[in-house]
Amino acid sequence: MTYKEFTEDQENFEDNNIVGEEFDTKKERKLVVPGEIIAEGEEFLPGDFTRKEGNNIVANRYGLVEINGRVARIIPISGVFEPRRGNNVIGRVEDINFSGWMMDIGGPYSAFLPLMECPRFINRNNLDEFAAIGEIMAVKIAGVKKSGVDLTLKARGLGRLDDGRLIKINPHKVPRVIGKEGSMINLIKDSTKTEINVGQNGYIWIKGDAEGENKAEEAIQLIVKDTAVSGLTDKVENFLKGEKK
Repeated sequence: MTYKEFTEDQENFEDNNIVGEEFDTKKERKLVVPGEIIAEGEEFLPGDFTRKEGNNIVANRYGLVEINGRVARIIPISGVFEPRRGNNVIGRVEDINFSGWMMDIGGPYSAFLPLMECPRFINRNNLDEFAAIGEIMAVKIAGVKKSGVDLTLKARGLGRLDDGRLIKINPHKVPRVIGKEGSMINLIKDSTKTEINVGQNGYIWIKGDAEGENKAEEAIQLIVKDTAVSGLTDKVENFLKGEKK
């Protein structure tokens, strides 16, 4: 599955989750903690994970500062996954009942994929033939309620993910792993000759030969470890080429 297919149906993701953002090393970004002033002056407006106090913009989350025009926001680099309608995520089937599949999508959230949200006919008496317990699927969040999360397969690029391996990273590191317009993840895929599906919940599915999967996972973990480091793209590229620099 391509990065384009993965993001095609995510109407709200870019606004709400800062998808595919590549850190511009020419801009100064600093790490801040909650309560820290990140911009002063009445001309500034609060963006994601910030609030206005008097003429100051104050951080609500631990993360990196970005000021774009008049809007100041925080790009989080830690925290739990916060499910939102329209998120594309990866989940593992935990249980099956007569009407669908219970899935683990990370964190304390109970998630359910109803049979009616599958794009083709499935025999109600043989749901495990479509997806058995332990199998992995790319799904989309159709709604978020107090009782849990509703999932759907009715969007392009969703479905069961066979073979491969599943890894988990902090969901707030996902934009860094993807890169601007998929630049970082495509670099990894091309260099390791793997298929990679990145869920907004921090689950990442990797499929290729053993060497490729290992290299791709190591590159992703390098990005996670050095999220706030400038020149990260060059560092990852050198790593994938086998250079020690």
